[in-house]
Amino acid sequence: MPLIQIHEPRVQVQRRFALFELGFRPFYLLASAFAALSIPLWTLQFSGLLPHAYLAGPIWHAHEMVFGFTLAVIVGFLFTAGKNWSNLPTPTGRFLAALAALWLAARVLVLTPYAGLAAACNIAFPLAAAACLALPFYRSGNRRNYFFVGLLLLIAVAAGVVHFSQMQLTQQGPLLGIQVALDVVLFIMAVMGGRVIPMFTNNGIPGAGATRHVGTERAALGLTLALLAADVIGLNSLTLAVIAALASAAQLWRWLQWRPWKTLKTPLVWVLHLAYLWIPIHLLLRALGLLGHVAPTLATHALTVGAVGGLIIGMMTRTARGHTARPLLADRYDTASYVLVALAALVRVTVPLIQPSLLMTAVQGSAVLWSAGFGLYAIRYWPVLSRPRLDGRPG
Repeated sequence: MPLIQIHEPRVQVQRRFALFELGFRPFYLLASAFAALSIPLWTLQFSGLLPHAYLAGPIWHAHEMVFGFTLAVIVGFLFTAGKNWSNLPTPTGRFLAALAALWLAARVLVLTPYAGLAAACNIAFPLAAAACLALPFYRSGNRRNYFFVGLLLLIAVAAGVVHFSQMQLTQQGPLLGIQVALDVVLFIMAVMGGRVIPMFTNNGIPGAGATRHVGTERAALGLTLALLAADVIGLNSLTLAVIAALASAAQLWRWLQWRPWKTLKTPLVWVLHLAYLWIPIHLLLRALGLLGHVAPTLATHALTVGAVGGLIIGMMTRTARGHTARPLLADRYDTASYVLVALAALVRVTVPLIQPSLLMTAVQGSAVLWSAGFGLYAIRYWPVLSRPRLDGRPG
C-alpha cells in the first residue's frame, strides 16, 4: 500500500526539515543505513583497505552490531517512548543532533588508529542517553522505567570492558563486554516485547485474544535476568546452560500465549511475533552451545539477526508510521524488508546448523539479505523520517 498522497494544505508543512524533532527519527535512519553499509565496511577490512582500524575482524563486527546498530535503535525508541511515559521532553533539535553526531563519531573512530577517542565516544554515548532519560523520569516520578537508565549504564560499562581490554588496560577479554551487552539487549527486548506485542496483536487483529499471565511473565523475565547476572559473575557452563534452557521454555510458553497464529494476515504484527520466536530459539541454542552440542555462534546470530534484526525492522516501521501520522498498515516495501531480514536470520542459523560445511555460503547469503532489508528501509523511510508529521503536530 503506497504512502498517503500529500494534499495541498500539507505541502508547506512538508518543506520543513524535521529529522531532529524526536529521538526515533535520526537514530532509526542512521541505524538502518549503517546496517546496510556494515557489510561493505566488513569487505573493506577483509580486503586490507582499512589496515589501521582500531577494532578489526570479528571484534569490530560484534562491537558494531551491539554498540552501534542495536544501541542506536534502543536509544531512539527510548527517547520517543520516554517522552510519552513521562509527559516531559526528551532531546530534540541541536541537542539530539549532537547525540547523533556522537554516535556517528564512535562508528568512524573504531575504524581509525585513535583508540582513546574511539573508547571515549563509545562509552560516552550510552552514558549521555542514560542521563537524558533519567532527568524526565525523575522529574515525573516515573519509577516504573528507572531500570532502563540502569541498563544503559550497564551497556556503558560493557563498552568500557571491550575497549579497555583492547587497549590492554584490563585482564578481562573483550568478549565478556560483548556478552553482557547482548544479555542486556535480550532483557530489554523481553521487557518491551511483553509490553507491546500482545497489545499490538489485540489492537490490530480483532478477537486475537493475546494474553499475559503474571506467573509466566515473572518466569520469563526473571530467568532472562538471571542469565545476565550469571554471565556477569562468571558461573560455570553447566549452570549457564540450565538457566538458558529454563529461560527458553518460559519464553516459548510466553510467546504461545500471545496467539501468534492469529497474525498471519497482518505483516505489521506477524513480523514482531516471528522475531520474538528467535528469543527462545537463541536461548535453547545457547544452552546446547554451552554443552558443546552446537557452535556457540549459532546462538549469537539467532539473537542478533533473528530477534534483534526482526524486532528492530518491525518496530522501526511501526514507530515511524505511528509517530508521523501515517496508517498503521505495512505496505509492500515494508513487507519486503520484513521478509528479507527474516530470511537473513533463517539462512545464517539453519544452514550451518544442518550443514556446517556451508557456513561461508550462509554468511554471504545472509549478509546480502540483511543489507537489502535495511537498505530498503533507509531509502523508503528517509522522506518519512526527515519530514514533519502529516497532521502538522510536533514530533
